[in-house]
Amino acid sequence: TTHFQKLRIRLTFAEAFPGSSIIHPLHQIELMSQSSAPTSRFSTIATAPPDAILGLTEAFNADKRTDKMNLGVGVYKDASGNTPVLASVKAAERKLVETETTKGYLPIEGHADYRKHIHRLVFADTVPANRVAIVQSPGGTGGLRVAASFIGDQMRGAKAWVPTPTWANHTSIFQSESVVVENYRYLNASKTGLDFDAMMDDIGNKASRGDVILLHACCHNPTGIDPTEDQWKTIADVIAARGLMPMIDFAYQGFGRGIDEDRVGIEAILEKCDEAIVCNSFSKNFGLYSERVGAVSMVTTDDSATGAVHSQLKRLVRSNYSNPPRHGAAVVATILDDPALATMWKAELAEMRNRIASLRTSFVRTMASTGSGHDFSFLNNQFGMFSFSGLNPMQVDQLRSEHAIYMVAGGRINVAGMTEARMQHLCEAVANVIEN
Repeated sequence: TTHFQKLRIRLTFAEAFPGSSIIHPLHQIELMSQSSAPTSRFSTIATAPPDAILGLTEAFNADKRTDKMNLGVGVYKDASGNTPVLASVKAAERKLVETETTKGYLPIEGHADYRKHIHRLVFADTVPANRVAIVQSPGGTGGLRVAASFIGDQMRGAKAWVPTPTWANHTSIFQSESVVVENYRYLNASKTGLDFDAMMDDIGNKASRGDVILLHACCHNPTGIDPTEDQWKTIADVIAARGLMPMIDFAYQGFGRGIDEDRVGIEAILEKCDEAIVCNSFSKNFGLYSERVGAVSMVTTDDSATGAVHSQLKRLVRSNYSNPPRHGAAVVATILDDPALATMWKAELAEMRNRIASLRTSFVRTMASTGSGHDFSFLNNQFGMFSFSGLNPMQVDQLRSEHAIYMVAGGRINVAGMTEARMQHLCEAVANVIEN
């Protein structure tokens, strides 16, 4: 019988036996309607707080003031306030347009030539290729996430020790993979330099064998404060003696002292440690922010271990983003494959590095001329895009509300976001909030 016929039979039965316990069909339809009504799965979801840095950019973009300045997000800007496309990158892209024959998927581990250049650029061939498992990733962040996923999957129970302070996303990435995060001290009490003794005390006495120690290879984010070459050697000795796993974030190669010089920490670690994890990015030194070009490299003891590690990295990638994007990696490989383009890129990188150093020096000098009485000369000992100003959250908020100058609440300044033309305005604003 049809649904209508069944309903008619039930209705007739109810009319014939009014004292029966049968539910009236119309009531039954109403109850069924209520029970089958969709229940909202999302109405009780709490709104997540905005990202501390990307949220700052959103607020900056919404600000209608014409004299605003963004010193928050970590991107390089030229004297005009623009994030340029490097000439070497444009030349490589033209070459790719003429020669590219496919848009097919890359292998899970990524672009083959690109991965070879990672080995040469990051490790300078000091570690044999058969001891390094390299997987291309969507940016340095993607490399960190794959590494954290590997730690949570294959090194269960290991804690991740990160410096205080560090890039905020480091902690979130580890926690997303259920890796317990601990902190080791990094800044001194005046927040103007490295508290090396405290750092060594935490790593040497609190971390347990098998734990992961996150280190910034150069241009520490957010402070710009790096260990010296001798300090790196001591760090390596302690990590090796304690049986810890070094994990090195190498996001700013070439923005500190130079391409080769910025490897000093990695080389010191690998001289004493047979195993290490290195996550690198080409967002900054090639200006490929939107192309998301990075990698995770795992140094092992032998080719058998390399093969096993590589297979596990591929398995993790497959269940995440499956395989990485082609274009950015192809650009990097094209530049580094061509001696003329490679020379052009190195010159452009040196120009960016030198300009940032010049802006930092100019800021220190101009701040001294304001008569604020606050000595910022410690910034001259910092490297890379960021400097830790020592400004407190209230002063940072005042800079934003009264002077349209945006920076992270912790006082981190993106030095590359400064411009020569507006340096006096910036320094006078900083002097104003310090005096008040």
